[in-house]
Amino acid sequence: MKPGGEARGARGEGQRKLGLCVLCGLPAAGKSTFALALRHRLRRELGWAVGVVAYDDVMPDAFLEEAGAGPVPSQWKLLRQELLKYTECFLLAVINGCPVSAPANRTEAMWEDFITCLKDQDLLSSAAPEAPPGYLLTKTAISGPLFLILDDNFYYQSMRYEVYQLARKYSLGFCQVFLDCSLETCLERNGQRPRALPADTIQLMARKIEEPNPKKNAWEHNSLTVQSPACSSAASPALTDLLLAALENPVRYVEENVEQKETDRIVCSTNILHQADQMLRRIVSQTMKEAKDEQVPPSKLKLLAEELNKLKAEFLEDLRQGDRKYLRFQHTAELSGVVSFFHCEKDSIVHKYFSKQHLKS
Repeated sequence: MKPGGEARGARGEGQRKLGLCVLCGLPAAGKSTFALALRHRLRRELGWAVGVVAYDDVMPDAFLEEAGAGPVPSQWKLLRQELLKYTECFLLAVINGCPVSAPANRTEAMWEDFITCLKDQDLLSSAAPEAPPGYLLTKTAISGPLFLILDDNFYYQSMRYEVYQLARKYSLGFCQVFLDCSLETCLERNGQRPRALPADTIQLMARKIEEPNPKKNAWEHNSLTVQSPACSSAASPALTDLLLAALENPVRYVEENVEQKETDRIVCSTNILHQADQMLRRIVSQTMKEAKDEQVPPSKLKLLAEELNKLKAEFLEDLRQGDRKYLRFQHTAELSGVVSFFHCEKDSIVHKYFSKQHLKS
């Protein structure tokens, strides 16, 4: 059977309406409070089954606490993809009317937290001891429309597009809600949290965040920006209209050569990343040589190396995620634009340690 076939059959019979809602915005923008208020209202007023999957609650603490700084970007990407796979397992169970089975390859702690999350919202229950292993759908989960709200920063559009692809695969409704909150407010709220993020992490995300852009991306047409703080906006008519439109107009599954396109994309991406990695490594190495020639003290050399390597890692992750903000040079090749912008960012760091005119090679 083709991907999404089961979903299209169910929708054709009018039996179930299923939707995915991406809730995105800066840390401490008020997403979790907004999501809970929205879930409560949709259940009370419309009788929908609603589940909120808050990524902060499901990601394993072991990863979050590693070295006190959290996982590196590549680990985050793998964890996010794994969590989306868990979401697909649940949706397939709803579509096919069967128990939820644990995937073969999983991070046990994260899978258990995901299951607990859905149990706490009365969407799953444990099977009887004598039954085959798995988790049963509750009456709430199998009656009426069902919406899953994915609560995370989703600061790159590529992160949100992965959710859209899942909706398209099974012909589900899809929409996005962006909580627009000032950086100053987010920093203030974050500072009041027991487990506050480093301020520079939020500031960096604010510079990188890609808000939904329906004019540029057709797949983002079903999006809404909500001003925060304003939890009462969870009851706004515009938001209700957005969710209803998503349920009534599921994303159509389009058959295409997905495997070949993905292979081509990976090959192209890998080549570009490899070239960029080599070029940025040479720049960092040359800069460290200049610093030693300028007799920068060893203690400062170490700090400089840490800052430069962190900058390099961020640039490579931006390329990996498809961030185009660095490719702003209209008349140069793609990698030349990245290297030019890296030099600018690098120089702003280097000036804190020594002031020699740097080579651009």
